[in-house]
Amino acid sequence: MKERAPDYKKNSKIRAALSRKNLKELWIKTGFIIGALAIWEVIARAGRVSSTLFPPVSTIFIALWDNIKTGEILEHLSYSLYLIFIGIGIGIVLTFILTAFYMVYMPFANIMDVVISIMHPLPGIALLPIIMLMVGLGAEAIIIVIVQSVIWPVMVNSIAGFRSIPVTQIELGRNIGMSEFRLVWSVMIPNAFPHIFAGLKIAWSRSWRALIGAEMIFGATGLVGGLGWYIYKKRYFLEIPDVYAGLLVIVIIGVIVEELVMKQVEKRTIVKWGVTV
Repeated sequence: MKERAPDYKKNSKIRAALSRKNLKELWIKTGFIIGALAIWEVIARAGRVSSTLFPPVSTIFIALWDNIKTGEILEHLSYSLYLIFIGIGIGIVLTFILTAFYMVYMPFANIMDVVISIMHPLPGIALLPIIMLMVGLGAEAIIIVIVQSVIWPVMVNSIAGFRSIPVTQIELGRNIGMSEFRLVWSVMIPNAFPHIFAGLKIAWSRSWRALIGAEMIFGATGLVGGLGWYIYKKRYFLEIPDVYAGLLVIVIIGVIVEELVMKQVEKRTIVKWGVTV
């Protein structure tokens, strides 16, 4: 029997169509942002609102550029990113361990169900005063808050993902001779990954908000302080364009993580594997 050659022409057309769709989405999003900024500039320049409280976009960008040139905002940003990367890393490792025990040991699962029902709805920022009394006013307190913001959404979604795997797929893997490790790696994780990834996206947004909020409420930690402390400090001295510049950096980081990092991970995993929630 003659083997059928791959239809490279058809595949190239599909890739071209997807590229056009992505380009169209990019133009729509870019147009919306430019339009919103233009409206902001017009309203601020019209003089109907206080320029102190609602500065023009051009003034905000000038303030942002001045802070970039002096390196002040970059120093605060780097410290915030340092804290959140450490917190998210620790949170993911702890979540992996807790979820593994949850799936294989029923008494532990029963206990964790109670713990999750208590801790999952609890904002991490609400625990910060107690945590600071225990570990002090250093970066460790904020890292613990970030870890708390990461563990529960990732764990809840991971458990839901593993529970949603059809039993027939697991039994099929065992019947064809897969080892337990390969069964977990090749069958269970890919099938549960849409839920796990959704939990990671929620964890990122919750931890980013918790970090900025903690820095704004409780001030600087360490030698520099992060973006939240930068915004609080500028607000105290009524340097409002700099406050908006700090908010703009927070938004830019969020957009970069969501549009570049998260979507690329999704394309290389969920879309590539052909799995959905």
